[in-house]
Amino acid sequence: MPTLVRDAGRSALHRRGFLGLAAAGGASLAVGSAAAAPPVRSKARIVIAGAGAAGLAVASRLAARLDGAEITLVDARREHFYQPGYTLVAAGLKPVGYPVSRTAEWVPRGVKLVEQAVGAFEPAENRIVTAAGTAIPYDFLVVATGLALDYGAIEGMDTARIGRDGLGSVYAGPEAAHATWLEMSRYAERGGDALFQRPATEMKCAGAPLKYAFITDDVARDRGARGRCKLTYAAHNTALFSVPIVHEKVRMLFADRGIGVVHNHVLKSIDLGRKRATFTTPQGTTELPYDFINVVPPMRAPDAVRKSPLAWQSGPLAADGWVEADKATLRHPRFANVFAVGDVAGVPKGKTAASVKWQVPVAVDHLVADIAKGKSGAVYNGYTSCPLITRIGRAMLVEFDYDNNLVPSFPGIIAPLEELWITWLMKEIALKPTYLAMLRGYA
Repeated sequence: MPTLVRDAGRSALHRRGFLGLAAAGGASLAVGSAAAAPPVRSKARIVIAGAGAAGLAVASRLAARLDGAEITLVDARREHFYQPGYTLVAAGLKPVGYPVSRTAEWVPRGVKLVEQAVGAFEPAENRIVTAAGTAIPYDFLVVATGLALDYGAIEGMDTARIGRDGLGSVYAGPEAAHATWLEMSRYAERGGDALFQRPATEMKCAGAPLKYAFITDDVARDRGARGRCKLTYAAHNTALFSVPIVHEKVRMLFADRGIGVVHNHVLKSIDLGRKRATFTTPQGTTELPYDFINVVPPMRAPDAVRKSPLAWQSGPLAADGWVEADKATLRHPRFANVFAVGDVAGVPKGKTAASVKWQVPVAVDHLVADIAKGKSGAVYNGYTSCPLITRIGRAMLVEFDYDNNLVPSFPGIIAPLEELWITWLMKEIALKPTYLAMLRGYA
């Protein structure tokens, strides 16, 4: 096993100090408090489609801010997944059960949970219909369904084979993340060709594929096998990250670590028997061999959203069916009583848990203002955060907005483009408690 933390000599006092800093910073980042104002009395019927991070956070805040409202969460998933933890499982740092809890555990008192999948959205009729045929009317709707992993778009891909024959895929779930760790670990002993890629679609946590390339490099070094490993990152366009200054930093780190890059490569198909991956490029298709590959599938809105009137009808976000939403208020421009938050929201940035933390208070504030016959000035500026692991025990905290400006939460303390131990601790230790507090409406 690799030496997973190289700074074990740091004291528990340092850790406690860091957690205090993180808690204070998290409090300062919250857009208001779930219980900051007296509850607004209302009989409004509010449906929240999706009980992931965004849906649960919305439910908690609405339950605190409204008195008498009928709030209904609709989602068939009985397990809740702390998805930022998948990378830690796939790095061998956390057990397979680390990201898993029960959805019902996070549903606030007074909120009804309907354990059925959403089958259709009918915004003209102000109702949704579940896959089982149950019609649920609403006065307000919050769409928080998350996104769909489209593994079927990759010809030859078989998620059942993750963890065998060099195939990894962190996104497929906790078990897949653990299986990916075991297969990557075997590769780090043997050596050979390793491929890393990302899809051309929008995706959740666009830094995750980069993280896993860095982690694989570090594990191979720790095993003394890096000289036998050839790591290649296949970028879907000409950039490694959408923020230019971060792209340049990653480019330099990849060059320093000996991680090769090919640009404008989009995974089209995979031959699991021959261990060959075929990519589309501007010059046609090209085939690359691998001994280990981390597959990141295309990501799109769920079918119920894509086929609904709520999806973007034109523009760059229409092809994959994201919910049309004003990027500042998260309100649907054609159906004013509908809001979108989380991964499914069709806004230029914001498919991370940190984005949810900033989006939810804004959408909730506008919704409650509507009920109270008032107005809200709350604005979502596109805040997105990525604790970008660059080696075990080091990470960069990358925070940016719609305009690709770096917006550090701890200026003068945590430099955004520095590989820091404190940022690593934020990812490994502090983020999950903050995330769980967000589900409760506190952060």
